[in-house]
Amino acid sequence: MSVTRDQLLAAFDDLLRPSKFRDYCPNGLQVEGRGEITRLISGVTACQALIDAAVDWQADAILVHHGYFWRGEPAPLVGMKARRIRTLMRQNINLFAYHLPLDCHPTLGNNAGLGRAMGIAEFAPLDPTDDTLPVFVGELSTVTDQDEVAARLEEALGRSVTSVAERAVRRIAWCTGGGQSYIELAADAGADLFVSGEISEQTVHVARERGIGFIAAGHHATERFGAREVGVWASREFALAHQFVDIDSPA
Repeated sequence: MSVTRDQLLAAFDDLLRPSKFRDYCPNGLQVEGRGEITRLISGVTACQALIDAAVDWQADAILVHHGYFWRGEPAPLVGMKARRIRTLMRQNINLFAYHLPLDCHPTLGNNAGLGRAMGIAEFAPLDPTDDTLPVFVGELSTVTDQDEVAARLEEALGRSVTSVAERAVRRIAWCTGGGQSYIELAADAGADLFVSGEISEQTVHVARERGIGFIAAGHHATERFGAREVGVWASREFALAHQFVDIDSPA
């Protein structure tokens, strides 16, 4: 089966509601390719290796979390950026990219996937009045040692994590990727533990002084959920061939 490029874009936009977000990049169709789509690849970042995988698989479209044209990024299409976009355009491959919308989707997004990886059955945005804030919160079924949560994440994500200010936890807040700066919001909300992808030097001191545990589980690793799940969703909705390609990154 196949779907037109415009139909797939409309379906993604209807699912992810990008117009709600004030984001750091354009969400939606970033590079236009062929009009009919039968094969879709999803991945975290639109790097050259992912594009090459799409070419090898004869994909018509790529769906990613990290696309192009970020705020403050140099505009000229030269060097690495030129090579990437030249490959897409020569091969007539569409590039769809959704950043914050893929973090915040309540069931298919990155944060939803990370919550399930920690064994949290029910979760919601930290601020119930703002579903564009990419911070979720939920509770474990019982009080659990922080090192057990860390072990669950290591098993689910296939990588080691960094755990600081360890304590017994039940209420957990989290933000995938580079969300460590939200730790004080998590502490204000009464979370016992805050989980993100990255850690900064000051994060350790905030955790210790605010009395909240912290786990950094990897930017890339915590953001593998959204594009994959939305790709699976699209394959079911439109009977597309789909595969998720994980281009490993230790970050």
